[in-house]
Amino acid sequence: MKKKITPPVKSDINLVNLIEQFGSDEKCRVHLTALRWPEGIECPRCESNSISKIADRDQYDCNHCRYQFSVTSGTIFHDSHLPLWKWFLTVYLMIESKKGMSANQISRTIKVTYKTAWYLCHRVRAAMREVSLELLKGIVEVDDTRVGGKSKFGNGGAFHNKTIVIGAIERGGQIRLQVVKRPTKELFHKFVREVTAPDMEAIYTDSARAFNDLGDADTRHETVNHDIKEWVRGDVHTNSIENVWSLLKRSVIGTYHQMSVKHLDAYLDELEHRFNNRQNKFLFRDTLVKLISAEKLPYAKLVKAA
Repeated sequence: MKKKITPPVKSDINLVNLIEQFGSDEKCRVHLTALRWPEGIECPRCESNSISKIADRDQYDCNHCRYQFSVTSGTIFHDSHLPLWKWFLTVYLMIESKKGMSANQISRTIKVTYKTAWYLCHRVRAAMREVSLELLKGIVEVDDTRVGGKSKFGNGGAFHNKTIVIGAIERGGQIRLQVVKRPTKELFHKFVREVTAPDMEAIYTDSARAFNDLGDADTRHETVNHDIKEWVRGDVHTNSIENVWSLLKRSVIGTYHQMSVKHLDAYLDELEHRFNNRQNKFLFRDTLVKLISAEKLPYAKLVKAA
């Protein structure tokens, strides 16, 4: 039986119509206004709908509490000296690049300093972070990988200078990724409990000891033994999560070149957001909605020592 190939989802926006639709701050503000207040402009302070526009300042005046605000008030766009169209272009480039886009590339593309581009990208990543995720169900694959420095002892040697990332993927569904301090049974099991439904059908892993005893009365646990070159046994395999690791490592090698341990979870959030929305034709719009509602990420907090 031939594997069913899912056709790629055609996005509702491309680079050409992005520039046509959002090539000025005025056009961006109109779009943000529609996204933030789809049922009409509302005062962020008292929630009144009695609003007057201050046209010459791109602001609004609440007729009830006299609070003056704009569409960017209380959002991560507020107090940014960067034109909104550069924010929009950066969001588009980040979500449309399967392997991500480095701050250096963003810097060259939108003509800002590297520091500005780096901070901008991290603010977008912070907004991409999912705050409430559904638990994975059905058949779930779980695996771990190492990211970062090289082992002193070559292939198969010590991993003390690498960062451990664990991931889970629902067959045909979403992924969950997380940095863990050590490859222990306790931490691996804790991750699985947090991201999977208690009554999922099955969980597939390799034969690493840290994955022992994952099954229970509701869920069968099956493994493949990579040590003896066993990659697939019937429908038991970890190929789906291995494909995610391949995407992650191509991002590290080909795009970012290196990731600090401190910010690795943020890059994982970005990868999760893109992957989990791979069938979402309105990804650009939905990412902008996240930016509107996201908490601010102060630069001082971002660069603070871990």
